[in-house]
Amino acid sequence: QVQLVESGGGSVQPGGSLRLSCAASGSSFSLGVMSWWRQAPEKEREVVATITSGGTTGYADSVKGRFTISMDNAKNAAYLEMNRLKSEDTAVYFCGGSRRRNPSARARFSSSNYEYWGQGIQVTVSS
Repeated sequence: QVQLVESGGGSVQPGGSLRLSCAASGSSFSLGVMSWWRQAPEKEREVVATITSGGTTGYADSVKGRFTISMDNAKNAAYLEMNRLKSEDTAVYFCGGSRRRNPSARARFSSSNYEYWGQGIQVTVSS
């Protein structure tokens, strides 16, 4: 049973930075894709960033140039470096993982293609 656990969330002022981590346990195989999603109150879950084990990344337009996703294949871990945070980045952030290899960009941006999910972690951007 694969478990994903997020860490690193918290509160920060606008313009600040946070680094989220996602660690996978209980897996005897390496994940092919890892991703970050977020859900704000009364809104649907949306993709933030994705990364394949080969290093191919994808970002939501709203975070391009501000957020950076990375992955440590050996540790089955993913990270999200968030800079120049805005109040609209406030949400619960979820880590998603999949065993799929080299899925299309469209597939990586679809939550239904991820078999494993973390419990979520709160990120609050407020002055």
